[in-house]
Amino acid sequence: MHNLTNTMTMFNNWEIFKGKIGVNQPLIISGPCSAESEEQLMNTVEPLMATGKVHAIRAGIWKPRTRPDSFEGIGAPALSWLRRAGEAYQVPVMTEVANALHVEQALNAGVNMLWIGARTTVNPFFVQEIAEALRGADVPVFVKNPIHPELGLWLGAIERLERVGIRQIAAIHRGFYAHNINPFRNDPKWEMSIEFRSERPDIPIICDPSHISGKRAYIAEVSQTALDLQLNGLMIESHFRPEKALSDAEQQLLPEDVAALLDSLILRKEDCADEQTNQTLENLRVLIDDIDRQMVEILSRRKDIVEKIGELKRDKGITILQFPRWFEILRDRTQQGKDLGIDARFVHEVFQLIHKFSIDVQQHTMAKLPEKF
Repeated sequence: MHNLTNTMTMFNNWEIFKGKIGVNQPLIISGPCSAESEEQLMNTVEPLMATGKVHAIRAGIWKPRTRPDSFEGIGAPALSWLRRAGEAYQVPVMTEVANALHVEQALNAGVNMLWIGARTTVNPFFVQEIAEALRGADVPVFVKNPIHPELGLWLGAIERLERVGIRQIAAIHRGFYAHNINPFRNDPKWEMSIEFRSERPDIPIICDPSHISGKRAYIAEVSQTALDLQLNGLMIESHFRPEKALSDAEQQLLPEDVAALLDSLILRKEDCADEQTNQTLENLRVLIDDIDRQMVEILSRRKDIVEKIGELKRDKGITILQFPRWFEILRDRTQQGKDLGIDARFVHEVFQLIHKFSIDVQQHTMAKLPEKF
């Protein structure tokens, strides 16, 4: 069992941030998606540091790209630019590593912190190689969620780092691949960060709103949601000329827009001292609990009917799945949700889960021999 602590204060306890982050203050990391030139890096870092709100600088040195003709980063020569930026402003700098050579070169260049990207987290072989290269190193490491929503891979990557002695580890929630997710580039699946915290409340977790959003217009909304869910910080991509960026141009903010965003964010409290408010909340939660119990009872009654359907299909030689019926259900329930002011995608996802469970129940029922046998 891991200690249940207020993880918002954890970064304040990290040696690299001691005295630089206040109690319950979120960690803010910013910088360009890629270090394209020393001039570009310094022109971005200078106004970011002028905000007084950025605690660490990020920049990609090696960029894992889907297509081989895309900009894949400057590579090792850019490490010295990153180090000099950190020295100039007395701030930690960090970059992504994807293999043992990256780790060696980054540490030798004086990079203060590292992160493991989503494309790497998905492969335990890659993570283990990085972990072995880090054995004995005293460097903070951040781990992005894997591309697909598999909590075990995320947790496993962290455990591999712990086993080689890395003591300062944080997670980065950057969203998950999904086909045609609108309006975001990646599906936030906020429930995954909640599940992560349930499993590892001792590990701080920050949000990468840039990669979730994919577009500048949504970064503020995603950032506020992350803080409302008590994530412990933000990693925001910034470029002094985002329209000229060689990678991810649409999701990078001007440094002054980063400043405006940070000024606009609201840090809400977990608890309220007002007794009347607390009592009102408690009364509403009682109503929610009652509705939830009714929902479970209804689901149980639905399961009983599904079992009867499964028995009838088994006895009459009917297949489990009839697509016209399933499409009819989706259309009807989604429209009903719209009419009642419920998000259509939410209704769709709920009934996808219900339908999957119904198929499982029917499969189990149809596997049984009928009574006459």
